[in-house]
Amino acid sequence: MDENLNEELDNVIVLNDEDGNEVNFEFLDLIELEGEEYVVLLPMSDEGEEDEGEVVILKVEDTDEESEEESYVSVDDEDTLNEVFQIFKEKFKDEFNFVDED
Repeated sequence: MDENLNEELDNVIVLNDEDGNEVNFEFLDLIELEGEEYVVLLPMSDEGEEDEGEVVILKVEDTDEESEEESYVSVDDEDTLNEVFQIFKEKFKDEFNFVDED
């Protein structure tokens, strides 16, 4: 496999959607809130380009201490999502153009 490709993909996370299809996300940040960790991901198109649009925020859960694998679960609490997103927006206000939807 091409070494340069590996370096480019270091910040890419591949997750399976509800239909079992692999979806690539660019890892943007890890945010800690009230003792929990959340990842902020940006969906990528099939060509490896960043999709313009919404980020995905998932909660990090340790599944197995021995293997040190993590799993990501969706966050149902709207307040938590908004709080994590506000922290993310503040950290990256100079790097991204955020569009506030009313």
